[in-house]
Amino acid sequence: MSTPTLSRTLLSRSPEETHRLGLRLGQLLQPGDFVGLVGDLGAGKTHLVRGVAEGAGVSRSEVASPTFAIVYPYRGRLPLYHADLYRLADYDELYATGFLDLVGGDGAVLVEWLDRIPQAAPREFLRITLRDAGEDSRELVVEAWGVRPAELLKAWLPAER
Repeated sequence: MSTPTLSRTLLSRSPEETHRLGLRLGQLLQPGDFVGLVGDLGAGKTHLVRGVAEGAGVSRSEVASPTFAIVYPYRGRLPLYHADLYRLADYDELYATGFLDLVGGDGAVLVEWLDRIPQAAPREFLRITLRDAGEDSRELVVEAWGVRPAELLKAWLPAER
């Protein structure tokens, strides 16, 4: 993988703060945006996803884990496709789900466990790596590949944070 266009690292001190970060990101998403999440079990991906969905105008009650469905569509101010690659073995299995038809389409795509099948990401995307930083804190390393993802990152996490 090439070098990211832009990156930022920040610390979230609570699940609520992680949710708020997601909320802000969800408010900024546009059709065609692709956000990949990486992190161990319990790293905070679910808190971030719920915030993103809420920020994109999805009702809290609709947000569920797509672990068994692989991709779960949400309707808000824009379509949001939430995918979980944890149970997939490889790219061929992902291809068979029809997931790739969603990339670059009418909505934004949010993918958990992107590290399991990194080829699922388009050339331009945002990757958020969440790491346990002790207690309820999480370190978020956000990397943007491409012009639109870099603009999204700058709007979401201005340098003066």
